[in-house]
Amino acid sequence: MSQTVDRALSILPLLAEGPADLGQVAGRLGVHKSTALRLLRTLHEHGLVYRQSDQRYRLGARLFALAQEAMESLDVREIAHPHLLRLNEAVGHTVHLAVHEENEVLYIDKVDSRYPVRMYSRVGKPVAITVAAVAKLLLADLPEPERRALAERLDYPLYTARSTPNSAAFLRELEKVREQGWATDLGGHEESINCVAAPIRGADGRVVAAMSVSAPNVVVTADELLALLPQVRRTADAISGEYSGRTPVKDPTS
Repeated sequence: MSQTVDRALSILPLLAEGPADLGQVAGRLGVHKSTALRLLRTLHEHGLVYRQSDQRYRLGARLFALAQEAMESLDVREIAHPHLLRLNEAVGHTVHLAVHEENEVLYIDKVDSRYPVRMYSRVGKPVAITVAAVAKLLLADLPEPERRALAERLDYPLYTARSTPNSAAFLRELEKVREQGWATDLGGHEESINCVAAPIRGADGRVVAAMSVSAPNVVVTADELLALLPQVRRTADAISGEYSGRTPVKDPTS
């Protein structure tokens, strides 16, 4: 039974390359045409493949509908939270998760620092969009026309001497973030708070969320926080893999 399922599932990536006839499917699977036909008929009955008028098979509409339903039901916070907890336990500092919604970047999860000095950020609260590391990552992923239009209509409050002063500087920073794949806020919002952030990507490679580690200068220096960037990026990659379905979730009982 498992071999049959494996063979049936192997047909889907083949058809993702383009329509194929019965002989091509049988040849790729290394089975007799009668076996390939039986598998194709079963997939056809479930709407996962479709037989064209030229007798070739392609992926069925039901497969795309299922994929869309799966994407819409994904909750990036639910997937990310265990990873955020583990990172927080490892480094001890505040960990945030943020998304871009309706022209705002919002925190949707937070794990507090183990240290007495705490940050005043709150879940559901918009971030300082022109300086926050998570915001830079989310906005850097926008198509260039959208980035430029957004940058032109934003205000640029000078929270500190390190705040982003204008749209030109903001666009340069977003381009830098886009190229390097990570972002920082080193005293741009609060003089005493530093932050490093990494993107969480969906199956299409687009940034769906961003996570960060933040800490005050009295706990760690900016250089010490930057040294944690590899851990932050590995955590973001792990969340991305699970969210996009690239990384199988291990069975905790195995």
